[in-house]
Parts: sequence; C-alpha cells; structure tokens
Amino acid sequence: MVRLNELVTWSNNLLQVDDYQDYCPNGLQVEGRGEVRRLVSGVTASQALIEAAIVRGADALLVHHGWFWNGEDPRVVGMKQRRLKSLLANDISLVAYHLPLDGHAELGNNARLGQVLGLSVEGRFGKGPGGGIAFHGSLPQGLSGAELAAHIGRCLGRTPLHVSGGDRPLRRIGWCSGAAQGWIEQAAALGLDGFISGEVSEQTVHAARELGIDYFGAGHHATERYGVQALGEYLARKFAINHEFIDIDNPV
Repeated sequence: MVRLNELVTWSNNLLQVDDYQDYCPNGLQVEGRGEVRRLVSGVTASQALIEAAIVRGADALLVHHGWFWNGEDPRVVGMKQRRLKSLLANDISLVAYHLPLDGHAELGNNARLGQVLGLSVEGRFGKGPGGGIAFHGSLPQGLSGAELAAHIGRCLGRTPLHVSGGDRPLRRIGWCSGAAQGWIEQAAALGLDGFISGEVSEQTVHAARELGIDYFGAGHHATERYGVQALGEYLARKFAINHEFIDIDNPV
C-alpha cells in the first residue's frame, strides 16, 4: 500500500512534469481514496477503461490521455459527466501523464517504442526538454520501406500506413508516438531515411514524397501502449502494489 499523494509526488518528480509546457494538467486529475493498493493503467481514460478498473477494484487509474484539455468545453455534462461520475462513485483516482510520459528517457512512450522496434537511440529532436521528445537512431541493417512497414506491423500488431519517399535502403530512423506527423520536416532536415509516428495528415503524404523520407503512420494508440504500462510496472515494484495494464482496443 502507498499513500496517493506519495505515489503522485514520486511520479511527478520521476517524469519531471514541471519541465514541460503541456495541453493538460499532469499528475493527479481526479482525487479518490487516499491509499493505493491496486493500480490499473491504460492509454486513455475512456468509459470502457474506467468500467474495467471498477471491475478490478482499482484504487487509482493511471493513463496517458487524461482529461481537462486546453480549449475544451469546461462544462461537466454528457460523456464527461458520466466518466467523472463513475470515478467519484467508486472513489477511484485518475492520474495522467501526457508529454512527460512521451519524453522520459527510460519509461517514456518513445523510449519503449524504440525498444519494441529494435531501434538504437542516437539523439532526440522536436519540442520538449532534453533535446525534444522525438527520438532518432539506426536499424541494425538497412531495410526497404516495405520491409520496415512489415517489421512495424509484426512488432505492434497493426499494419502501418506507409508513404514511400524514394527507393533506397532505410537505415537512419526517427520516431515519435501519437500525433507527431508534423515533425516530418525536422526528421528530413536531420538526414533521416524514415520517420515513424502514430497519425497521418493529408499534407504528410506530400511532405514525405517531396522531402525524400519514408513515413510510417503506425497508429496513435498502437504507438502509445508502452509508456504507461512501463510506468505502472515501475510503480508496482517501487511501492509493492498490484498493477494491471488494460488495453482497450482502438484502431486509430
């Protein structure tokens, strides 16, 4: 068992949340019971994940995509009311880490995504402390675009959208989970052969073709399953509490 405030303070310090300018509050978003024995983690604080946490008797829910985003309707009505009511009625805390969980060097989404894909880390770029939350590195051997797409599909269990930027082996690769497709120009400026992110925009296709860099849209959810799971497992070991990661399927 660990006190809720101790778990949150430790996590805030571990992820260096004060170093980030984010679009949502990081850390404790909804306060439940003061002690945590059972922690459930997942990518997004959806109703389905909340209900799964209730069934498992969770004291706290740890997510990457929490609530209270900048610019959203502040009223607690409709879907937001139902989600919040479910947490409060069951005295479950909601703890969320967005950009700090993307960028952490060991437990972050991008660090773990690189491990899953077998990519060696050589540097960082994009926005955020420490040189940015996006990573770049190398493959053990050069692959064609089709071969890398197949490799990503095997590793993530989801076939990526592949936009070819040319016909040459891909060796130097950049990656950033989620909706980082806008950083494809930075990736190209670094001389990378390919860039992996979660989502794709209409202009991403033209940028890849014109900049000569292969782009892989591997899925927002699929690329962000690893950081929150790693953080939950870390906290379980640190505080000797029970932890379970629940993957609510999302094709995006």
